[in-house]
Amino acid sequence: MAEADGKARDGRLLAPDELRALTLRSNRHGALRLAIHLGLIAAAAGLVTVTRGGWLVVPAMLPLGWFLVALFAVVHECVHYTAFRTRLVNDVAAWIAGVPSLLDATFYRYFHYAHHRHCQDPARDPELTPPPPATLGAYVRRMTALAYWEARLRNAWRVLRGDFAAYGFIPERSRAAARRSMVATVLAAAVVLAGWSVLDPWGPLLYWIGPVVLAQPILRAILLTEHTLCSADGDAFRNTRTTLVSWPVRLVHWNMPFHAEHHLYPSIPFHALPAAHRRLGPHLAHVAHGYAGTHRAILKDLASTP
Repeated sequence: MAEADGKARDGRLLAPDELRALTLRSNRHGALRLAIHLGLIAAAAGLVTVTRGGWLVVPAMLPLGWFLVALFAVVHECVHYTAFRTRLVNDVAAWIAGVPSLLDATFYRYFHYAHHRHCQDPARDPELTPPPPATLGAYVRRMTALAYWEARLRNAWRVLRGDFAAYGFIPERSRAAARRSMVATVLAAAVVLAGWSVLDPWGPLLYWIGPVVLAQPILRAILLTEHTLCSADGDAFRNTRTTLVSWPVRLVHWNMPFHAEHHLYPSIPFHALPAAHRRLGPHLAHVAHGYAGTHRAILKDLASTP
């Protein structure tokens, strides 16, 4: 085990031919998973339609919201260019998938690449702005997604104005393109909202805004577990947590719970992450069985903090 861990630390755990097989990209896998995801959204929207007009519409909106906010997994996979083999398809799918949550794919690509380069570095990892909750109040605020929506609106406003002072991770040569992409994202959301409201005044609230607001805390809870209470160094075997969850969660989130494997080898596409886990799992410092245990540990740590 010690020898294997040594190989893991210097990147030799996976043989070149093995890594080559794991990093094969596939339009077929991407198209099938996207079709399933869109099918789940359509089915959940049908449930909202059936219950519309009664109080059951509120719980019916939750699964629709879950599938909508889980489009983040599509954005995440596509900005790594691993969802599909074709680069253009990745770009288009990422941009469209981000619109329901006001997440501009171009902005997120630079944000996320900086996260990978500087993971857990408080000075350079943009995911640590704001840092993990240090108080119970901050934890509750994070779970309600209030901070998320504030960040989305703040980022959009600054980028639309051409103010990149807080976004040093976006190279100067790319800022014009990032601004154009943000303009397109905001315009697309506004046009859809306006047009839909004319055709069906309650439609945006029942099928988009309400579900996304209800379900965004699910995604916040998942994302908080990925690095919190892990090491603050650059070792992806120790600074990232993989969470073993049921296959429906893995399906909806495009295998994102295999997060340490993803950080170790970002070029491995979503459909190969389970195979990567079978090889890398024994060498990971943080492997959780479900999200509840990690959140209990986070709350216990907050309770013990003076």
